[in-house]
Amino acid sequence: MATANKVSVIHCGAMTADLTWLLLKPGRSITDRSHKDGPAPWVDVPSHCVLVETDEGKLLWDTSCPRDWEERWGPTGLQEFFPYDHVSEEEYLDSRLNQMGVGLDEIDYVVLSHLHFDHAGNAQMFKNTGAKLVCNQREKDFAFGFEGLFTGAHLKTDYEGLEFETVSGDTELLPGVTLIETPGHTVGCMSMQVDLPDSGTMIFTSDAVYMGESYGPPATPAAIVNNLEQFYASVEKLRGIQQRTGAQMVFGHDAEQIHQLRTAPEGSYT
Repeated sequence: MATANKVSVIHCGAMTADLTWLLLKPGRSITDRSHKDGPAPWVDVPSHCVLVETDEGKLLWDTSCPRDWEERWGPTGLQEFFPYDHVSEEEYLDSRLNQMGVGLDEIDYVVLSHLHFDHAGNAQMFKNTGAKLVCNQREKDFAFGFEGLFTGAHLKTDYEGLEFETVSGDTELLPGVTLIETPGHTVGCMSMQVDLPDSGTMIFTSDAVYMGESYGPPATPAAIVNNLEQFYASVEKLRGIQQRTGAQMVFGHDAEQIHQLRTAPEGSYT
């Protein structure tokens, strides 16, 4: 079996938000940041990217949130519900890559799990670097196909003017790296499976599974789900892969798990 060489989980600080966005529970109502003392607690929503090194190139999975988040998100109102306010200077993506000694021109692939504002926020950083930008075909069709500047958490400012290569279905992109089609959160949301020689299989769920409590069983959806039937099917698809491979699951926004992982620049997986 082909394997990748190294995985670095890049912790990029956290947004904060009403827990109901991440985990639907009966009797909760969603609040904005001026009502943080409401019935549902506001929690950290950590953001991470992943650098995968293989014999055939380096791949960056997702790009986190932008430095100019408050201004850029202003037209959408998202800054009131997901402020990126628990981030230090050293935790922005460009700072993290500098700490790791990785130049933008060294990254061969930038794979976006989906094109929401907190995953594609720094995609423009790679516009003239030669990196191949990759997303799911359905995700591209939707993200470029709606009228206006934004819809929901898709904001064209993040990705307009960029050229994307697309994949459909489950796709082995590089040795040991498989993109898994896991729609539900968005029409073209993907997860990523990485097989490593020492650490075994890791699955990065992105927003197909927000956090460990979302995974269950039983699986618990978030407030932002495009298609609930697809969401449940995708969770069970990932669970099946985990059962076959013994994979370590890395969830999209788990505030406890991110601190239990080996994170860059100090830690990595091989």
